[in-house]
Amino acid sequence: MTTPPPTPDLEARAARALETLAAITGELASARALETNIERILRRMEAHLEAREASVWLHTPHGLARGWSGAAATITESEVRIGLAAGAAGPGAPLVVPILLGERRVGALVLRLRRALDDEERTLVAILANLLAPELAHAERSRQLEVEVASRTAEIERGRRFTEKIIDSLPLGLYVIDREYRIQSWNRKRETGMQGVARDLAIGRTIFEVLHRQPAEMLRREFDEVFGTGRMQEYQMESAASGEPRTYRITKIPMRLGDGPVTHVITIGEDITDWRQAQERFVQSEKLAAIGQLAAGVMHEINNPLATIAACAESLGYRMDDLGRSGVAVAPETRDFLEIIDKEVVRCKQIVDGLLDFSRPKQPRRERADLNEVIQRTLFLLKHHVRFKKLAVQTELDPLLSRVPEANTEQLVQVFMALLLNAMDAMGERGTVRIVTRRGATAGDGAVAEVVDTGTGIARSELGKIFEPFYTTKPQGQGTGLGLSICYGIVQEHGGRIEVESTLGQGSTFRVILPVVEG
Repeated sequence: MTTPPPTPDLEARAARALETLAAITGELASARALETNIERILRRMEAHLEAREASVWLHTPHGLARGWSGAAATITESEVRIGLAAGAAGPGAPLVVPILLGERRVGALVLRLRRALDDEERTLVAILANLLAPELAHAERSRQLEVEVASRTAEIERGRRFTEKIIDSLPLGLYVIDREYRIQSWNRKRETGMQGVARDLAIGRTIFEVLHRQPAEMLRREFDEVFGTGRMQEYQMESAASGEPRTYRITKIPMRLGDGPVTHVITIGEDITDWRQAQERFVQSEKLAAIGQLAAGVMHEINNPLATIAACAESLGYRMDDLGRSGVAVAPETRDFLEIIDKEVVRCKQIVDGLLDFSRPKQPRRERADLNEVIQRTLFLLKHHVRFKKLAVQTELDPLLSRVPEANTEQLVQVFMALLLNAMDAMGERGTVRIVTRRGATAGDGAVAEVVDTGTGIARSELGKIFEPFYTTKPQGQGTGLGLSICYGIVQEHGGRIEVESTLGQGSTFRVILPVVEG
């Protein structure tokens, strides 16, 4: 039996199928992007098969996803799943052809048809599915790689932002420079303050351009030492750029990006003014405690010899009186010497007694005290002092100042008496002393009293020592160095503190800060 020859209509359909297949092969072989090629192929299939819709779906880790569609997308994921499970298209259902790479399903070619397909058209659809399999597998790998790269990039970016947030949250000024002295990092703290510079204006510029107030050669030398030695550098510096003297700890830390030489230097600036002042107060307290131990020994070792000397001087005085009544001539300077001995013994006893009172103060009666009344009482006691009467005294007392709790008026008078007498000594015969009281910011610093003079001032190098026992800036023989130490101890016992500011040639300000109670 012979096969009948193909009809002209069958030959035309076959020719059209071959022509479409050749065009599809040409699309896949073109240099255009895969997305563009598949979209063009789907449009050809829609035209060739007279289909309403042609689309390609992908298998992803999260399920089926529409990859490309040649016309208005109406086919749903549910229809694709049913089609894959059924293996054949039911009435009104789209035709779903699996796209397989070996045994692995990488996607599906989906068609919503207007009519049934003949054998040549079904073959064309199957061939297209086979041609798309390696392309989709490659696209899947590319998409997975893109997703992984995007995920890793996002993770790195999150880590970078988190690190920047940490650095910006530090209460420290921090910046990083490279070997060209160019700024690579500049944290938020460096943007604030009187000398703050915006990050955008700092990054990429040399440190000499940004920190132009500091000597360039000094900066270069400091950075070069870290680059060259690989050792961390730390030092302190003083600055008054904010309007008041501040102390900063500067730390330069070497940084390496690999195992080679230092590539960057991290610089950290920390305001340690409050810490240093607290440390100085702590050291001062330890010194005072040591003085207490010394005073106990002084009492036993000095008071007894002084008493003996005083008794001998007194006996010699009586002996000289007896000799005078007996007609024996006594040299006149002998009585002067005895008087000098007596006065010096008294002065030594005063020094020792002051030291003992300072190291082991009595427990006086305490009550609420009005700081303004303390000032007025002190001025009343000084008004008859010959030298103090020559000074111009100004008072600015806050009438609403709250009272100091658990205070001893006599001790506070002693404090302000010492401060005013020191001001008198600093100004000599003429000058102005001003006493100011005001309210502080908190209950702990509630009452502030300042003694301001226009005297010679105190050198900055001596400011940290003036509260030390036996340290004095007065000429030899004019001061024991205990006055301010005793003041310091009394104020500290009252829960307060005493501060000093001074400028040579302009004067000094002693500030007593005490806690208060309302009412």
